[in-house]
Amino acid sequence: MIIGLTGKNAAGKGEVAAYLKTKGFIYYSLSDVLREEATKRGLEHSREKLINLGNELRKKHGASYLAKEVNKKIKRQLKNNKNQNFVVDSIRSPHEAKELMKNKEFSLIGVDATIELRFKRLLERNRVGDARTLEEFKQQEQRENLKGDTNQQLDATFAMAGKIIVNEGSLGELHKKVDDLLIQLK
Repeated sequence: MIIGLTGKNAAGKGEVAAYLKTKGFIYYSLSDVLREEATKRGLEHSREKLINLGNELRKKHGASYLAKEVNKKIKRQLKNNKNQNFVVDSIRSPHEAKELMKNKEFSLIGVDATIELRFKRLLERNRVGDARTLEEFKQQEQRENLKGDTNQQLDATFAMAGKIIVNEGSLGELHKKVDDLLIQLK
């Protein structure tokens, strides 16, 4: 089983992925592909720099480049264990989602929450480059929804999700929703 996660910033994708890891899923993030490349280039890992790098890589290597890189890693793992489960985080464009959908047993899952709750979580996690005001947060999200093959398109990608997890409760409630999802996907 391969579960792909999409959704807006601070919706809880990382929490879903962390929980799936406790269940033996191997974790891959399209953002990690960017971080690896940024490190090679000596770039800081700020949100803005990673977005720009992702757009550049998609422009140079094709709109599904990040997903193709993760697919290579999944295929290597499956050679060793055909029954391995995977969770893929940070799917931000329809092209990436379509590339991952080429895998057997792939399910794209959207994780969602209100913008106010997501902004509160964003402030609590305090990552480099995160917005400091709700207005700035809204502007960041608009920039992440630009049309074009080399840009992030969070809303269009989210619309492709086969199932949605609304993450507006406790961590325990989120875990229960993930458990229910796993039963549905088996």
